Amino acid sequence: MNSLRSPQFQCIAAAARGDITPPVGIYHRMWGAALHDQATGVHQPLTATLLWLESRDAAASTPRVLISLDHCILESSELVAISDSVATAVLIDPTNVLITLTHTHGSGWMAKSRSEFPGGNLIEPYLHDVRRTLVRLALEAKATRGPCSAVVGFGRCALARHRDFFDAERNHAVCGLNPAGFSDDTILLTRISKPSGDPLITVVNYACHPTTLAWENTLISPDWVGSMREVVEQETQGLCMFLQGASGDLGPREGFTGDLHVAEKNGREVGFAVLSALQSLPEPGTHYVYQGPVLSGTWIGTWKHMPLPETSATALADFSWHRLEVELPYRHDLPTIEDTLRNREHWQAEEEKARDQGNTELLRHCRANSEQMTRQLTRLQALKPGRSWSLNVTVGILGESVWIFVPGELYQVFQTELRKRFAPVPLFITTLTGDWQPGYIPPASSFGYGIYQEVIAATSPGSLELLIEELSRTLRKLLYQTTGIR
Repeated sequence: MNSLRSPQFQCIAAAARGDITPPVGIYHRMWGAALHDQATGVHQPLTATLLWLESRDAAASTPRVLISLDHCILESSELVAISDSVATAVLIDPTNVLITLTHTHGSGWMAKSRSEFPGGNLIEPYLHDVRRTLVRLALEAKATRGPCSAVVGFGRCALARHRDFFDAERNHAVCGLNPAGFSDDTILLTRISKPSGDPLITVVNYACHPTTLAWENTLISPDWVGSMREVVEQETQGLCMFLQGASGDLGPREGFTGDLHVAEKNGREVGFAVLSALQSLPEPGTHYVYQGPVLSGTWIGTWKHMPLPETSATALADFSWHRLEVELPYRHDLPTIEDTLRNREHWQAEEEKARDQGNTELLRHCRANSEQMTRQLTRLQALKPGRSWSLNVTVGILGESVWIFVPGELYQVFQTELRKRFAPVPLFITTLTGDWQPGYIPPASSFGYGIYQEVIAATSPGSLELLIEELSRTLRKLLYQTTGIR
């Protein structure tokens, strides 16, 4: 081998950014242990970042609009309403609008089903404003799109740590830092540039829950993602889009706090790792080629950045998008809606007693249990009838890279296994796209230990493994058809 190549692709692209910060006073409670209901202020703005992508081949061009929102959870119906509004405005099919969430737990739960709670009356008009903002951004991107080149890079960051921990003293599992657990530290990024060389956007794909800020925080916040973007954008002068990876069992090393400085520090850690990886990227359309020996104190091998061969450069413009559905069976021991309602009524009554007694710790405990039942009810009511959940997966093959978009929250093994099987092809793995249901999809090995993500999972053990195999079969076929790679 006498050359080094960074994966690349060429495209028509545009990027746009909008502020989607909710008003102070809106319903904000995201944590069962929280004693507040409404946001008391703003830490950093919430944003919507939009990326327009299409092939340079006009005959085969089907635009995709990728939207990253600083939210934790949005109802399925709201995501459909957004994709329909954006698609109608720019005259594309709604299935070509991919909406993903950064999953910040500092945004609050913006669901119309929460309208009855304090500050919940502000949710519906707020969501209407978000839709209007996204339509405006999509129209702006469509009007400004132009030829661009993209280079893919790899980095490492140690912020994300395994978070399934067994508390031996209390003999039960907790969701928190597990120092002995494996943690995928991979950062995948793409620098998309204009023909002038000016940066358009840096896309960052990393798996780590934005759960630095927890129940003590009463401010609207993008969590660590906000400071990460600030670091990258200050240096590159282009936008930065974050795509949440398979982080079901990954969270920040230091988290579950109310300290804003910790969230900012965590964000800078990821941001600096991204900037470090960006420094290694070559100019688009080039590769690093061995030039031969030069006699000095010894024979020195010299290398030089050279234009890619014309045949290779042509292949960088190849685009193809695909959708597949994978049926994931429901677990047999799902709780019933009736039992959930009964349990919630019990804890709501206990909550009132604790409030009357002025017992803060008991109040926190009751509110947490009541909130768990409310969320369980939301999950159960969202499940589609039948014996399985039909998971919609979108796969994009963009030049020499693969982009995978899936709903729900998947464990890190989803991305580590797929990347191992298809190395060295870079696989961008983005979760929480199009829907947050069916919620967590843990591996079979995590069931039966009382781990939070397994306890609330709707799909049965083995569902994640089934998804990996189905997607692997599809990818092998697609990559062979488009690149000849098996």
